[in-house]
Amino acid sequence: MALYDRIGVGYDDTRQADPYLRSRLIHHLRPSPNGRYLDVGCGTGNYTLAMHQADVEIYGLEVSPIMLEAAKRKSTAIAWMNARAEAIPFAPATFDGATCTFVHHHFGDPVAAFKEIHRVLKANARFVILNATAEQTKRYWLCEYFPRAMEKAIAPYARFETVEMLTGADFQIECEEKYDVAPDLKDLFLYCGKNRPERYLDPRVRSGISTFADAPDAAEIDRGLKRLADDIESGRINRVIRSFAHNGGDYMFTVARK
Repeated sequence: MALYDRIGVGYDDTRQADPYLRSRLIHHLRPSPNGRYLDVGCGTGNYTLAMHQADVEIYGLEVSPIMLEAAKRKSTAIAWMNARAEAIPFAPATFDGATCTFVHHHFGDPVAAFKEIHRVLKANARFVILNATAEQTKRYWLCEYFPRAMEKAIAPYARFETVEMLTGADFQIECEEKYDVAPDLKDLFLYCGKNRPERYLDPRVRSGISTFADAPDAAEIDRGLKRLADDIESGRINRVIRSFAHNGGDYMFTVARK
C-alpha cells in the first residue's frame, strides 16, 4: 500500500484507460445489462470508470487511500471501497463478474485474494485478469538497461503462476489471450516504451510505473537511462529491441469462471 500511496500522487498524468484494453476486458467479462461487477485493485479508477461509461455497473475496490481519493474525484456514481483484496467487504455471491488489471502481483497473498473473489462471485461468473507472466517480463528489453530493477519486478511473477493460483482458488480456466503492446498505447505502464523507448527518459512516465518508483538501486536507474539515451541517439536501441523479440506476448488476459 505504501508504494501505491507514493505513486498515486500524479499517477493519472501518464496513466489512463487504454480503449483497446477496455474493449478486451469487456469482451471477456461479457457483462449483462442487469449485472453487478467488481474491479479489484482499481487504483485511481481509470478502468473502473471506463467500464462504467460503457454501461457496466461496476464497483471499485482499492487498498491505497491516496489512489481511492483520486478515483472518487472522477465519479460519484461508482461505489468505491477502501479494502484489501484478501478481505472483500461483501457477502457471498454478490457479483456477476470481476476484473483485476495490472495489480495481483502486488497482493500480499494472491491465493487468498483469489479465494475471496471466488467467494463474492455468483455461480458461473467470469473473473478477468490482465497482467504479465514471469516469462513475458523476462523478455522485456528493459532488462538490458535496468537488470536489478527488472529482477525485482519479475520476482512476484516468478513466485506464482496465475493459472495455478486460480485453479487453487477453485476457478475453472476458460481461456488465455496474449496482448502485445501497441504503438498507440494510452496507458503508460511498465512496457509502454516497447516501441517508443524515449518514453522512459521522461521522469513523469517513470513516476507512474512501480518498477521505477520502487527500484532497489537508484544509481542503476541513472546509469541505465544514460545508456538508453546514448543508444537511442546512436540507433543501437533497435538492435537491442530486436534481440529481445519473441512471440509470447507482452501481457496476458486470463479468463476464469467460478
